[in-house]
Amino acid sequence: MRRIKYWIGLCVLSLGVNAETLVDGKAIYNQHCAACHDSGAARAPTPETLREMEPVAVVRALETGVMRIVGTFSLNGPQRVAVAEYVTGKKYVANWAASTTNQCAPSTWPSAAPLAAPQWNSWGANQQNTRFQPSEMAKLARDEVKDLELQWAFAFPGETLAEAHASVIDGRLFVGSRSGTVYALDAKTGCTHWTTQANAAVKGPVLLGQMTDGRWMAFFGDVSGRAYAVDAASGAPVWQIVADEHPSARLTGGFQLVDGRLYIPISSLEEGLAADPNYQCCTFRGAVIRVDAATGKIDWKQHTIADLPKQETSSVTGKTHFGPNGASVWSAPTIDLRQRRMYVSSGDNYTQPATTTSDAILALSLEKGEVLWSYQGLPGDAWNVSCSLPVKTNCPSSGGPDHDMGSSPILVNLDGGKRLLLGGQKTGVMHAIDPDHEGALVWKTRVAKGGILGGIEWGSAADDKAVFVAVSDAQWEKGLFFGDKVALDPKVGGGLFALDLKTGKPLWQAPPVSCAGRERCSPAQTAAVTAIPGVVFSGSMSGVMRAFNSETGEVLWQYDTVQEYKTVNGAPGRGGAIDQSGAVVVDGWVYISSGYANWGGLPGNVLLAFKPK
Repeated sequence: MRRIKYWIGLCVLSLGVNAETLVDGKAIYNQHCAACHDSGAARAPTPETLREMEPVAVVRALETGVMRIVGTFSLNGPQRVAVAEYVTGKKYVANWAASTTNQCAPSTWPSAAPLAAPQWNSWGANQQNTRFQPSEMAKLARDEVKDLELQWAFAFPGETLAEAHASVIDGRLFVGSRSGTVYALDAKTGCTHWTTQANAAVKGPVLLGQMTDGRWMAFFGDVSGRAYAVDAASGAPVWQIVADEHPSARLTGGFQLVDGRLYIPISSLEEGLAADPNYQCCTFRGAVIRVDAATGKIDWKQHTIADLPKQETSSVTGKTHFGPNGASVWSAPTIDLRQRRMYVSSGDNYTQPATTTSDAILALSLEKGEVLWSYQGLPGDAWNVSCSLPVKTNCPSSGGPDHDMGSSPILVNLDGGKRLLLGGQKTGVMHAIDPDHEGALVWKTRVAKGGILGGIEWGSAADDKAVFVAVSDAQWEKGLFFGDKVALDPKVGGGLFALDLKTGKPLWQAPPVSCAGRERCSPAQTAAVTAIPGVVFSGSMSGVMRAFNSETGEVLWQYDTVQEYKTVNGAPGRGGAIDQSGAVVVDGWVYISSGYANWGGLPGNVLLAFKPK
């Protein structure tokens, strides 16, 4: 699902310049980068945003990060440095690292019983990915929400995008960043206990877990396809592995830990590479690996598509493709200890032939990884970025529609021992299936029109009565995703639904935020939803976070994050669009990341902490 694929796809159209070109940053930028960044392409940071970055962050993006296909195949080392210095206007310093100010006083961590304290660990607050925080963990009553006030703001130094989801356990907050720096902060004051550095952007959440020898470890992945384990008390590295050897592989979803084994989902950038007419599309297949958490040794790897890619002629222009492929796993697996299974959601295929396990929910054995059954939300969906461009050389004959089942499945209990597995899709449909009867459909409800950036994006939340579904349906003016000065449509998208768990019928619907008077604004609610007893939190690309009464949909509180902040670490900080990460509610505090500068949204670089006055 994840939207990086479009920007990558558009930018690769400018490839093909000899790597021995004179090291002139401006010339390299004009030949390789300007087609995206100067035109206002929806996914590409603007020149103004690039100037706020550090050169080392640009070089990392070109070497191991989101632009590594351009940076490693078309540019050499001096060229990467030259273009980084040109776009930022700063001198490249190879060993630059975010300065750690406001260092916490030395302290002992963890406590004697860290799991007894309020916590939010990794993506879904629990292994069922309900994103529901019970009262003993939230410690925030509905009548207190209206009094939430900002307590501190932390700025990710040198960053222009805040996307990673925070985890909080035993009084410490763990969060990654676009530059690959992972921070351990004090959850109440925002001071810094330690930092550690990944090879590329850390987009997903950090997962904390205790080993059999008593050590606490922090696990996370980056967009270069590497997984890491560090000592959670100090940040000292323990192990690092390459989760998938494919050059486009990346880790975006949260990990899960069961009985000393990590379950790691794998996605890719290859769908975007198909925009290059010369690219031989495509050979990546989504997967999950199981890893020994203590050592990093891989136990097994299970692909979402069983067959190896072989040549198939399926392009609209008759170009030979490889297939089957795709079905990336963008989101965190969901754990079912009763059945000793996990459930994963998959994206679309990149070319024909389309498979039965794309746009689907798959049930896998925890022990061996074999696929036990699957439920498909939309058959026949084969799409890549070439389909959105005038030159559709690599577009499969079906042409999409790119409606991934991208958000984590939600496992919920009903009366009488019955259970449901809920899957949100970019079609705009919420699916409810029976996990105890091989994914048999129970109900499905459409809440949105759907689209490439439409429908249900990063995820919903559920309590014991309802599932709360945020609507994206983001659009761009004139309906264009690429081209000259693409701008978000400020009048399209957004809204929040509460659906009855048993029937799927709407209980209430809340309207979107208005974009009146706001720049670079969309009302789309793409970020993950969070629920606590009596309250639902949902942010929007407008930069506004709102809290709703979970029984009526009434707005209880809202906060406009689009502003400048005086930060606890002294770095310049500003808020922007809210996307991907949902609110994290722990011990009476609410934590929000603001500044998802993609698709025309406002940039930013802050983590905000609130509690009632």
